[in-house]
Amino acid sequence: MKVLAIDPGYGRCGIAVVEKENGKEILIYSSCVETPATSEFPERLAIVADECARLLREYKPGALVLEKLYITKNQKTAMRVAEVRGALISAAARAGVPISEYTPSEVKAAVTGNGRADKHAVTKILHALVKIEKEIKHDDEYDAIAIAVTHLARVRH
Repeated sequence: MKVLAIDPGYGRCGIAVVEKENGKEILIYSSCVETPATSEFPERLAIVADECARLLREYKPGALVLEKLYITKNQKTAMRVAEVRGALISAAARAGVPISEYTPSEVKAAVTGNGRADKHAVTKILHALVKIEKEIKHDDEYDAIAIAVTHLARVRH
């Protein structure tokens, strides 16, 4: 099974396509979509949504997997991320791709066994769990990979 996993954001959005093959997770693609801070939000939203739609067409995943929104102190940021999530969910629904969501603590627990693990622990274990043959530059990419691993561990193939 192949999944498109996204750590939603509009400044930086982590994306990963991970496939489980013969019991091993393989990273097929990952990136961090970065939008210009000087652009208006609708333009930034379009960049992220267009990239998601492109990846849905190109990789034809069996699921779109997102990190659930958690409430931050900055309500404006939370609202914008919620809007990004809505655009991504809409793109998947239009493509007929099922959607699953996981909280940050569910992802940490699935990857490390500890729902309160720090980013370093998650990153270290991901390299043991997933065949990653490229340099990952942003935590957002690691977050997307971890979301994919969580989903692949929870679904039956």
